Amino acid sequence: MIVNSLSLCYHNKLILAPMVRVGTLPMRLLALDYGADIVYCEELIDLKMLQCKRVVNEVLSTVDFVAPDDRVVFRTCEREQSRVVFQMGTSDAERALAVARLVENDVAGIDVNMGCPKEYSTKGGMGAALLSDPDKIEKILSTLVKGTQRPVTCKIRILPSLEDTLSLVKRIERTGIAAIAVHGRKREERPQHPVSCEAIKAIAETLSIPVIANGGSHDHIQGYLDIQDFRQATAASSVMVARAAMWNPSIFLKEGPRPLEEVMQKYIRYAVQYDNHYTNTKYCLCQMLREQLESPQGRLLHAAQSSQEICEAFGLGAFYEETTRELDARRAKLLARSPEEVEEPAEDTSGIIKMAVKFDRRAYSPQITPKMCLLEWCRREKLAQPVYETVQRPLDRLFCSVVTVAEQKYQSTLWDKSKKLAEQAAAIVCLRSQGLPEGRLGEEGPSLHKRKREAPDQDTGDPRAQEPAMPGELCKKPFLALASGKESPLEGW
Repeated sequence: MIVNSLSLCYHNKLILAPMVRVGTLPMRLLALDYGADIVYCEELIDLKMLQCKRVVNEVLSTVDFVAPDDRVVFRTCEREQSRVVFQMGTSDAERALAVARLVENDVAGIDVNMGCPKEYSTKGGMGAALLSDPDKIEKILSTLVKGTQRPVTCKIRILPSLEDTLSLVKRIERTGIAAIAVHGRKREERPQHPVSCEAIKAIAETLSIPVIANGGSHDHIQGYLDIQDFRQATAASSVMVARAAMWNPSIFLKEGPRPLEEVMQKYIRYAVQYDNHYTNTKYCLCQMLREQLESPQGRLLHAAQSSQEICEAFGLGAFYEETTRELDARRAKLLARSPEEVEEPAEDTSGIIKMAVKFDRRAYSPQITPKMCLLEWCRREKLAQPVYETVQRPLDRLFCSVVTVAEQKYQSTLWDKSKKLAEQAAAIVCLRSQGLPEGRLGEEGPSLHKRKREAPDQDTGDPRAQEPAMPGELCKKPFLALASGKESPLEGW
């Protein structure tokens, strides 16, 4: 999906702030529904984004940026494409530009986080650490302005002195950015410290570009009219809301916030429809419930260990089942559209020795795997070590591996839930076809050199379950991924 290159307007806007673990796709869509004009994603680190591949997810109708470990780092959709701003954490101009070019066709704007005071950001020279290096700030922003088609903004905190703050923002303005968001607290201050409306106002009166006021949730913003009062008190062009929107995203509605139960159910529906990981969904719902966490519903939420259980806690069990069936049907339809991908890997399979086998960890000795047995046999026979080529099938994300030993290929016809398990199955086919021991319990065979067992082979469940904060619980990426190898919080800062 392509966004036109017209600039995003930052005048007189209500904006959802970037918030760690909160600003994922369901929350952004919910904020748009309730009246936000612009939504920021959570801060995403440049180094992590540069490892990602852009993937069109046909099942969810989204664009996903997927890390090598198969986690969805950033997910977006057409509904928000003209109003979502991608915020990155960076300390390097060239990396920042590479990330901007990676995502620019799927977002409306690019923002650099220059205000996060947390150690995980500042220790890498990112976030608030940039405030003490104006030269680096200027280089990053100038590089982005010249190198990307999207409007560039940054988000800062105020410096210890107003004079230094004004000097910095004037220098930032000269880079050509479209707007600047100002959190009216110093680097060391937290939400319980009063926000400085006076400092934001002085910045707004100094600059000609739009100034976006941020930091008013604790002291000022309880409802829609408070947002307008905060904007007037700061003389800002627009207001960015973090915690108050996290507690109830319907705060953007002119007619007043909606009942929390209604808001939470709507959020859950988006979370299920867009395959948000249940732990992220649970976290956001807990932020909304706040003092109600000890209520019966809060306790059910606390106990939930899946999206289905969350839905059941809020009376949405039937919705979950219906949505899951719809996603499964879409997946099946797309698979049927490409029958050649369903039956075999996308390669010439002639001459491959095949068996219908799977690797069951429970049937093997604790310190031995078929891959270890095969590698040891190749060493004794002075053969080249095994080479594994693995493919991932579209939509159901199952894996199949082909192992090559002495120029002969071996493959299990059964697809498996992880790359490691598929490789073990291929090794079993090779060993059985040669009449060799494979390490099964009670099986006699030559001793192996002591080697560290591959931990992933112990896990017969979904490997993504170890990555709870990331989106992607039902359907990760409907595309063909190739792999080969030898044996071997919160605040909108």
